[in-house]
Amino acid sequence: MSLAPEGPLLTVDEVQAGLVGPPEARPVLVDVRWALGTDPAASGAAHLEAHLPGAAFLDLEAVLSDPLPGDGRGGRHPMPSLERVQEGLRAAGVRAGRPVVFYDEATGLGAARAWWVAAYYGVEGAAVLDGGLAAWAAAGLPLEGGLVTPEPGDVVLEPGGRELLDADGVQAHLAAGGQLLDARPADRFRGENEVVDPVAGHIPGALSLPALSLVQEGGGLVDSEHVVQALSAAGGHTDRPTAVYCGSGVQAAHLALTLEARGVGPRPAVYVGSWSDWISDPDRPVETG
Repeated sequence: MSLAPEGPLLTVDEVQAGLVGPPEARPVLVDVRWALGTDPAASGAAHLEAHLPGAAFLDLEAVLSDPLPGDGRGGRHPMPSLERVQEGLRAAGVRAGRPVVFYDEATGLGAARAWWVAAYYGVEGAAVLDGGLAAWAAAGLPLEGGLVTPEPGDVVLEPGGRELLDADGVQAHLAAGGQLLDARPADRFRGENEVVDPVAGHIPGALSLPALSLVQEGGGLVDSEHVVQALSAAGGHTDRPTAVYCGSGVQAAHLALTLEARGVGPRPAVYVGSWSDWISDPDRPVETG
């Protein structure tokens, strides 16, 4: 079986089938376990304890985010440079002409950030394992431990595979009649219980569609019908140009993955700097409630 997915989300069965196909067509597996506020070393330690066979670990903070500039611009996870991503993907064994499947513990947050960044930089055949390691283990499939040092990859990146927005681009998107979806939990959208960023609220005109509300219990994305229902309940439409943001560009990538994988509406643009970048300029408007 040649693993050349039509969409960016693969089931456990599809990934397993790809791994027993011709060596040149087998997917490169990359572990991108990550959780907000968790020491990256803890994610690396979890990888050493158990991971999909042959999967290398990719540090979201080190590879999928540029260093913080110190003034808040770019947000808490600034868009990484081509050079940083290319070096990180090659170290994980990603090769030109071979598919790559990113996975995390279960929710897909870390894997979605990796998928979106890779897709932006032109990696064809990039996908996410639906349900992550938890789904793989629940299917009774083997895991292994220890350090994985793959043969270095040779992937060559080129930007422009997805639409990337900055703050000015978001304002232009809204002015042109596009819809803007906020992927953070609803209480943070309303400006309640803000414990991450120094300013609470949301971008005026945005709609609240929390990314994690589209994850089933135990991991894995809900189906297309549920996504459409959630978008409609949020006041959104399936036929309008869409942009997504969150706190720092991780949950936004997850919502972009969900919309694209489930075929809901046009392919969304992502404001990677997100709320943490938006509030770096005190002149930008803020809304609560």
